[in-house]
Amino acid sequence: MVHLFHHFGPKIIKQTAKETQRGREPFHSIHVISISPQAPHPSPPPPPPPIPSIPSNDVVSPCSCSRYDYDDDDDDEDGDILIRDPIGGLGLRMSEQHGDDTDFIDEYEMDVDDDMEEDFRERELVGSDSDADEYGYLDKKADTSAAEARRGRDIQGIPWERLSVTREKYRQTRLEQYTNYENIAHSGEGSQKDCNITKKGGKYYDFRHNSRSVKSTILHFQLRNLVWATTKHDVYLMSHFSVIHWSSLTRNKTEVLNVSGHVAPTEKHPGSLLEGFTQTQVSTLAVKDNLLVAGGFQGELICKNLRRPGVSFCTRTTYDDNAITNALEIYAAPSGAIRFTASNNDCGVRDFDMETFQLTKHFQYPWPVNHTSLSPGGNLLVIVGDDPDGLVVDPRDGKTVATLHGHLDFSFASAWNPDGMTFATGNQDKTCRVWDVRNLSKSVVVLKGNLGAIRSIRYTSDGRYMATAEPADFVHVYDAKKGYEEEQEIDFFGEISGISFSPDTESFFVGIWDRTYGSLLEYGRRRNYSYLDSVYNHISRV
Repeated sequence: MVHLFHHFGPKIIKQTAKETQRGREPFHSIHVISISPQAPHPSPPPPPPPIPSIPSNDVVSPCSCSRYDYDDDDDDEDGDILIRDPIGGLGLRMSEQHGDDTDFIDEYEMDVDDDMEEDFRERELVGSDSDADEYGYLDKKADTSAAEARRGRDIQGIPWERLSVTREKYRQTRLEQYTNYENIAHSGEGSQKDCNITKKGGKYYDFRHNSRSVKSTILHFQLRNLVWATTKHDVYLMSHFSVIHWSSLTRNKTEVLNVSGHVAPTEKHPGSLLEGFTQTQVSTLAVKDNLLVAGGFQGELICKNLRRPGVSFCTRTTYDDNAITNALEIYAAPSGAIRFTASNNDCGVRDFDMETFQLTKHFQYPWPVNHTSLSPGGNLLVIVGDDPDGLVVDPRDGKTVATLHGHLDFSFASAWNPDGMTFATGNQDKTCRVWDVRNLSKSVVVLKGNLGAIRSIRYTSDGRYMATAEPADFVHVYDAKKGYEEEQEIDFFGEISGISFSPDTESFFVGIWDRTYGSLLEYGRRRNYSYLDSVYNHISRV
């Protein structure tokens, strides 16, 4: 587990990142660091030389840099974070904090060739809309429609024609230079021998729109469940300190919850923290059936009914040092009651009733729990976390039913097929494994990513398609009905904050984190209307 420290106003907030070994950090490729954990290293080595500062005009990608000055000054001293944005820059430089809780910092470097560097500088001279983007002043002209994409415009609006480097060359550079984050060394290499070969070129969802006025953001590099579609037109996502509702029909966004200041419950429920929270850092999110639950870095849970004003319930699940809320799932119990499950870094899985907001179950496991998924019938619960093996447990008592062997690193994603017989798990070994409950001795399918870990998995409600998201650049949509042998690969540039199918399967949304090209991608399910087409063609001929 990594402890990241930074200043936030007058106090220091400890961010608990998920790691037990040193490795490469979040938004990679150019300049990345990680801060090691305390516990596994009783005698840590001395810190390396200070990290050199990066000039603000040192352009390394089609994106600009963002600086978050947490200590309220104009310098680049302790407390300031410089984020290299995902398109090409994908890195994070955090100034070293000198305190009792910081052990040491490792630094990793990766080069970008001179031609690309010069090319990106050229774009900076031409001009950037990053400042307007940062403050939400982008107009609709920055968006990309399906018609524009068919005419050749880049779906993200990246002006490749103004760059000497082509999209293809830049893609190749990304594939060659991107380094997957691993807790267990060489897990990505070791898993490749088990992977199934899939046929690419599937066309299941067509591009509809890219909305750059919607800024989808990430706070934790391993937790990517921050986008939720509740209808084919309604999406909820994190944007800095706000939960935003976006209507793809009206192209309007509305703030639903703001956690930058003080948040306190407006309803009275037993166990609710009436004093609420201040400056909550949201690590994960779940939205379903007009209910919203946000989880924080300090074990916070904020519950809201979208049909009512204010916040319904606030609680802190744990005061453990490793308190980060890793995942949330809202579900309907067999009785019909609406509940939610919280997976926490303190090794706990907690179940709450969404009507009374009372804790109904609390299970403990040997390692931090990163994600859980309840089967459609409610009789099995999949648990994955900081261990290569996953668990299938009885949700009534938390006892293990089966252990899942196959992955080589830590897992951060899981999802059930609505058929109730199969489920999938995503791992930092760059694979998604599909399992069958009738034989859990080994996975039935192993699907590989291009760049890195599988951080998010979603099935369509009819079980036809399964989507997996890597940390950046690639989302894979597989035809589950055809045995995952065919896939549609969605290719773009940027960190992925989350993916979500609409409940009716008609829409598919992808959140992209990037200061300049951050956006929300919208796709629509392709339907075969051959009969209607033939009728239309016949009428046209008449």
